[in-house]
Amino acid sequence: MAFQQHVSEWAETSLQPLIKLIRYQLWAQILLALALGLVVGTWLSPEGGRAVSPELAYSLAEWIKLPGTLFLNLIQMVVIPLVISSIVLGVSSGSEGDSLQRLGIRIAPYFVLTTTIAVTIGISLALLIQPGDYVDVDALMASAPVTATSDTAVSARASLPQHISNLIPTNVTRAISEQSMLQLVIFSIFVGLALASIPRQRIAALRDVVEGVQEVSMKVVSWAMLLAPYAVFGLIADIAIRVGLDVLLGMSAYVGTVILGLFSLYLSYLLIIKVLAQRSVIQFAKAIRPAQLLAFSTSSSAAVMPLSLQTAQQDLQIDESTARFVIPLGATINMDGTALYQVIAAVFLAQVFGVDMELHQIILLAVTTVGASIGSPSTPGVGIVILATVLTSVGIPAEGIALILGVDRILDMCRTAVNVSGDLVACCVMQRWV
Repeated sequence: MAFQQHVSEWAETSLQPLIKLIRYQLWAQILLALALGLVVGTWLSPEGGRAVSPELAYSLAEWIKLPGTLFLNLIQMVVIPLVISSIVLGVSSGSEGDSLQRLGIRIAPYFVLTTTIAVTIGISLALLIQPGDYVDVDALMASAPVTATSDTAVSARASLPQHISNLIPTNVTRAISEQSMLQLVIFSIFVGLALASIPRQRIAALRDVVEGVQEVSMKVVSWAMLLAPYAVFGLIADIAIRVGLDVLLGMSAYVGTVILGLFSLYLSYLLIIKVLAQRSVIQFAKAIRPAQLLAFSTSSSAAVMPLSLQTAQQDLQIDESTARFVIPLGATINMDGTALYQVIAAVFLAQVFGVDMELHQIILLAVTTVGASIGSPSTPGVGIVILATVLTSVGIPAEGIALILGVDRILDMCRTAVNVSGDLVACCVMQRWV
């Protein structure tokens, strides 16, 4: 009896810090939910534990995924008013003095620099590792699903002048309904600049309305964040049930190449934090951990945007105007992780199907793919749709997309986490430069 009491007291004393951490830290709750979701999903997966029949497993997956679906829908419901109000307020308030001008001049070259680094890492690793040489294309194609293109992918065929002219929305309502985020960003910047050029007393009421929209959006987001751990559990379990381990093992060389590239890109971000932002790497890595975990779990930059704004302002001590401008803009056009993933996928499929590509063709393909993805909706799976159309232009069979479709969600989670990290790095750099 005394021994049991001693063990109980020891367990209570030892586990108390862990329980307290999980109770009060969002990142710990998300990490625990992620681990539990992976275990439960693998146990229920037809290719894993075979605990239940495949039909019952897929039916359970729909119910397990429900909290995640509700969470994503809540975020998507308010993400457009949140983006518009944040950019409008950021541009109008940040225009005092020359801060907005300095920010605008510096942010574009910075995004180009980090995207170039990402593409360079992707091309180098894909050519060095040659992941396509490890794949039995006939065996994988026999079980690969058939994929199709969509209107988003078709838009990738538009000429450069058309892309430029389409940046300015002719119909804001249509841009909202189609979630054309880049058009909405451009619209918001124009509105913010207009507000900044009008005396404050004349547009005070309008500014109050915009601030009210932002406050309401953030309140809805705070309600949605209560579902975050349950959403993470459901989304991860659903992926584990549907994908299984066999598909991951069959594409291990390709998956490993992409993950290694994303990790290398993350290390380059930490170097930028140390050299350009002159901040502590350890403190930065700890501060962005909740945003990274949520991005990894939801595969949606839009879903993480409110948490990124909170992290930038509260944990990284970024000025409100800078955070309001850089975070929504970065979530729309700063897709370093996606750029790295797409160029590795292109080279991988070219190797699988024996398509010889010169270095300049690979670079051109990367630039085209990244350009087509700018401004696309920040939702899971969009990158693979855009990639499907771009690849056909260099002679890679459209069926090749089916090869990487099975593991795309796993890699989508990883690249979204890197994309969100890149946005927060940009905030720190711009904070110091501006």
